[in-house]
Amino acid sequence: MEQIEAIVIGAGVVGLACARALAQRGIETVILEQHEAFGTETSARNSEVVHAGIYYPTGSLKARLCVAGREAIYQYCAERGIAHRRCGKLIVATDASQLPKLEALYRQGLANGVEDLALIGGDEAMAMEPNLYCIAAIQSPSTGIFDSHAYMLALLGDAERDGATLAVQSPVTGGRIVNDAGGRIEISAGDTRLSARFVINTAGLCATQVAHMLDGYDAAAHCPTPHYAKGNYYALTGTAPFTQLIYPMPEIGGTGLHFTMDLGGQARFGPDVEWLPDDWITHPEYTVAGERTASFYDKIRSYWPGLDDNALSPTYCGVRPKIHGPDVAAADFVIQGKAEHGIPGLVHLFGIESPGLTSSMAIADAVLEALDA
Repeated sequence: MEQIEAIVIGAGVVGLACARALAQRGIETVILEQHEAFGTETSARNSEVVHAGIYYPTGSLKARLCVAGREAIYQYCAERGIAHRRCGKLIVATDASQLPKLEALYRQGLANGVEDLALIGGDEAMAMEPNLYCIAAIQSPSTGIFDSHAYMLALLGDAERDGATLAVQSPVTGGRIVNDAGGRIEISAGDTRLSARFVINTAGLCATQVAHMLDGYDAAAHCPTPHYAKGNYYALTGTAPFTQLIYPMPEIGGTGLHFTMDLGGQARFGPDVEWLPDDWITHPEYTVAGERTASFYDKIRSYWPGLDDNALSPTYCGVRPKIHGPDVAAADFVIQGKAEHGIPGLVHLFGIESPGLTSSMAIADAVLEALDA
């Protein structure tokens, strides 16, 4: 059995950020990834938005880590020459019944430390974006877009430079907590067996399954129930109608079916929220449901009435690793270390959905804090 210092399970953006942080400390780190490459699940199937930190309850991990992670990402992208743009965002109310919620969201953002927000009238918003319809909006200048693949590649490069190793096609198949003076944790990945001082479970969609594989970890007491929500995206044929991101009022399970664009100007809309069976993880698939097309047109036309028929085409989807079900208030990130489960050196990350991409560097810092506790 090979003895190493740290194992990171899952090479999505959060796993890569954690591996980088560990390697920067001089900790020998192996990243175990079940697929043929890094960042192929949730990290590759999202809006590539740098969120400001508006939506989340004040004091929550999502709020604190999003605000910290936003600034860390912008600084890192600038230093490494990673393509990004602070294009800004408008969160729009399209009827009077939404105004109290919009105003509450504005106050929430300010309380979270998003200091550059402005609450503006519909005329001002529509002057900025002539194709837009709304009666009021929140303007968020610090929201942006970036090349998330280049970001992940840079994180991996940093980690490897400092001695970390990525092992692809290495799904975790078991493990156990070794109750001896050394405090080791054993992990099996196929025929490979590793023993480590630290194990960080950043397996995303599979995080709860990995947790249940560890003998000596009381999953019944500490592991949340997983749920899955697909987010479908549709591409727009033609020129982007807006110069900044446009978000409707948030819905249960997501931030609303919004307009975004990539750095090349290609416009797309999404994601919606399509709750999946709880056993989805046993047979994962990423088919964009064509029957949802009509609902896309209806929702988009609430803030862009000029959307032409047949202008949208299904393009891709992603799945959110939820730890709450439909019609239940969104759960916070869970970063579960010794203080919660009593096992030194083990940190589980559960429910790392949006704003996980924005928060990734700050999550890595929080993981190190959990290991030090």
